[in-house]
Amino acid sequence: MNLSTLLSGRTQLLHQAHLANLALAHEILATFAGSIATARLRGRVLLCFPSPEEERPWATLTALDGAQSVLEEHFTDPELMDLADVLRFLLTQDDEPDPTALEFRWESFASRFLDPVRARLQRAGVRL
Repeated sequence: MNLSTLLSGRTQLLHQAHLANLALAHEILATFAGSIATARLRGRVLLCFPSPEEERPWATLTALDGAQSVLEEHFTDPELMDLADVLRFLLTQDDEPDPTALEFRWESFASRFLDPVRARLQRAGVRL
């Protein structure tokens, strides 16, 4: 393979990489949506993204309504990092500044995050 071949296929490779990232986002969000439904989680939560500047190396999830212990029972630190990575990827695609935190309701998790990703994948011709 030579340099000109790689450069000529660059646009298509970038598109495929973007679709692969959306597919991973879909899987992570679908897993969270399933856990939320199974546990019947309700109320507002605050997801704080990792921030070296604020000496916060991990994502944190805080219950704004309900018990914090319920969240800690259902989600591990690595799962929260995956969620934070996915949501940061989705929220910063249009040259938006990196978010530091995101507040949302469990009841709207799937419609706010999962459904738009699913729609984008389907529009791109990806079978789910």
